[in-house]
Amino acid sequence: MKNQVPEDPGRAGGVPGGGQSTFRLLERVRNGDRAALESLFARYLTPLRRWASGRLPRYARDASDTQDLVQDTLLQTFRKIEAFEPEREGALQAYLRQALLNRIRDELRRHRRRPAAEALESGVPDPGPSALEEAIGSEAVERYEAALGRLRPEEREAIIGRVEMGCSYDDLAVALGKPSAEAARKASQRALIRLAQEMKRGVE
Repeated sequence: MKNQVPEDPGRAGGVPGGGQSTFRLLERVRNGDRAALESLFARYLTPLRRWASGRLPRYARDASDTQDLVQDTLLQTFRKIEAFEPEREGALQAYLRQALLNRIRDELRRHRRRPAAEALESGVPDPGPSALEEAIGSEAVERYEAALGRLRPEEREAIIGRVEMGCSYDDLAVALGKPSAEAARKASQRALIRLAQEMKRGVE
């Protein structure tokens, strides 16, 4: 696999980086610690790949292509990570997700700009719905996105981390800066209740 960065061997509670906070790992990265960079990469690779698969149209959901897209985006973003100043735990996850979303949008725009003949020759079908759209419908996705935008950052990160990225409560606790998996579970439950309220508001 191209651009492969090895996973950090020191994991605690299933979290690459020994359960250290994002702030601490970023501080180590800025001091030139390669192991800390690999820990951050390993921490976010799998959940972001899962998130990207849910947002990509059907034709672009090949596992190897998604892996390459996420890895390349993470590598490019981490090369400029010195300029990133997190204000809270969870901010890096949001920052990386936005970088990946921008990359996905670029790829979709590139596909749409292809001449019709070239698209036919390539054998790539027209973009179909994403996995998220297939699961809840395109109109529901619009309400979901709008409702997410009205939540507090921590609530938004809790929902995306748990629902879209499939993070365990241990991993979510690290991402949100919570003291325990139970605290992360309660935070995600409260956030889901708020999301349901906001989505209901969107159809009234």
